Amino acid sequence: MSAQDGTTAPAPDLSVDFAGIALRNPVLTASGTFGYGVEFGPFLDLTRLGGFVAKSLTVDPRHGNPPPRIVETPAGMLNAISLENVGVDDFVATKLPAIPDGVPVIASVFGTEIDRYAEVCKRLTGVPKVAGLEVNASCPHVKAGGIEFGQDPQALATLVAACRSATDLPLVIKLSPNVTSPAEMARVCEGEGADGIAAINTLQALEVDPETRRPALANVLGGLSGPAIRPVAQRIVFQIAQAVSIPVCGMGGITCAADAVRFLLCGATAIQVGTANYLNPEVAGEIVEGLAAYCERHGVARVADLVGALDRS
Repeated sequence: MSAQDGTTAPAPDLSVDFAGIALRNPVLTASGTFGYGVEFGPFLDLTRLGGFVAKSLTVDPRHGNPPPRIVETPAGMLNAISLENVGVDDFVATKLPAIPDGVPVIASVFGTEIDRYAEVCKRLTGVPKVAGLEVNASCPHVKAGGIEFGQDPQALATLVAACRSATDLPLVIKLSPNVTSPAEMARVCEGEGADGIAAINTLQALEVDPETRRPALANVLGGLSGPAIRPVAQRIVFQIAQAVSIPVCGMGGITCAADAVRFLLCGATAIQVGTANYLNPEVAGEIVEGLAAYCERHGVARVADLVGALDRS
């Protein structure tokens, strides 16, 4: 970037602090779309990213739902994989060592009961390379009849409090959009000691095959992701950022640097790239480069200056 006097201006500062985690840039990859990081090694230098969120982990290995469990939709994808994973101990023993040093890993925590969430948090605390935890609150609560933790304020408060007491790592709560007021749920998380919010998880949806007259997914319902949900995600991130003082990580349909900027302007401190990874395994790195180019083009010295800078005049 050239200054007015013809000298070369410093490159824009892309670094941000999200929930106490120092990131070289605000671009993360979303849980469930980037495996355990090592799968993308042949396509993308992980050190280009701010970090990544690993596939959600349970205490024991989990097999997930039977196929078909993924189907394309207009401008999106519907999935009902049900968080298949290797289990927290195998992740620590075999997946983490393959991650390059200096890449912040945010481990995603999942469970069907509160004590199982807390146990995963405990097992990840103090583990090298784990920079923080993202609690997936969009999971059915077995003892509450199957309602998602993130759909009931009291259940969510109890979950966050249990996870907070189980770890001293930065704690980020990933919220469901399938509620009346995501901002209210974010305030609950802040009140129980969460360090950050991640929004949004997938929208509950249904696709039908008109020829067979059956649901396209074996599980019937699934989670909708991709560009189709981006405006909804931006609205929710904007509302949450107005409601809490802890930072927000925005996601939902991000495919390019312009989308990342949109979320930053709506109040996100960092962003996550999800479904787009399936189409282009290099896309997250391209978004980092695109953010730098955007800042140079607009004379933005620090990408953090874009956070919440939406002009509503």
